[in-house]
Amino acid sequence: MVAIIIIWILVFIIALAVLLKASDYFTEAAEKIGIRWGIPAFVVGVTIVAIGTSLPELISSIFAVTSNASEIVIGNVVGSNIANILLILGIVGIVAKKIETDYEIWRVDLPIFFASALFIFIVAFDGVINRWEGIIGIIGVITYFSFAGAIAKKHGSKEEKEIKRDKKELKREGVLWQFVIVLVSGVFIFFGAKYVVASVIHISDIFNIGKDIIAISAVAIGTSLPELSVGISAARKGNAGMAFGNVLGSNIFNSFGVLGIASLFGALTVPSTIVLFSLPLMLGASLLYFFMIQDRQLTIWEGIILLLAYVLYMAKIFAIF
Repeated sequence: MVAIIIIWILVFIIALAVLLKASDYFTEAAEKIGIRWGIPAFVVGVTIVAIGTSLPELISSIFAVTSNASEIVIGNVVGSNIANILLILGIVGIVAKKIETDYEIWRVDLPIFFASALFIFIVAFDGVINRWEGIIGIIGVITYFSFAGAIAKKHGSKEEKEIKRDKKELKREGVLWQFVIVLVSGVFIFFGAKYVVASVIHISDIFNIGKDIIAISAVAIGTSLPELSVGISAARKGNAGMAFGNVLGSNIFNSFGVLGIASLFGALTVPSTIVLFSLPLMLGASLLYFFMIQDRQLTIWEGIILLLAYVLYMAKIFAIF
């Protein structure tokens, strides 16, 4: 019995690591192909990169639905959104000591960010997310991409020199090699997601724990690691404000895109524990974030508060208190 538990925990860790790394390679290669083909930088940014960073959540969610474990989807999305706000921003805020941004996120990004959180709360409240509600979510993410693309295009001239340099480098590398990376990483993403879901199902059965609990904790934290890596890396380079946009974009795509696309493969079940506790907390965390960054900055003390809130949330999830 102990051996079986260890095996499935190892499968989960390895599969998650493969999924994250393969998604990283896939996104980087796809971005280079887009630039090499002359696709405008803003289009690459708001499509390939935005979707690529959420590939772990998206592909694992599709597998969960097709494996009759749709509760993993809502657990993953809600858990990732809460982790992005409380855990990721908390850690980055502490590491950077102070996060600032000059980008006027309150005009478009913040309203859509809060609307996406409200969207999940409304459609999941009755315990089921159906296909039509998912289509509304897909419309929501397309709307956001359109707004983000228009804004990025306005500021795109500043990136022209960098784009030209990237094109020269890609000519030396060869676009065929990037296609090979996309195909190979795509295969690894497929199997990584498949075994992440399979391991969650087996672990939940062994410990008699709800699949949504594992999804909202271990899977959510794991699939949020790219956002944490980007945030800490940006903080060390003196550009910690990037963490704001990273969290905003990731949460918006999770709420609208991941739920929307996953629901096309079947109705999503929402456990009562998520409806009664995690959903209200996610909405509250989103509202807190909304007001916290009205001054376009996050201090170390606010980072500590966010991190402590996440620790308390995990404690309540596993009934430590």
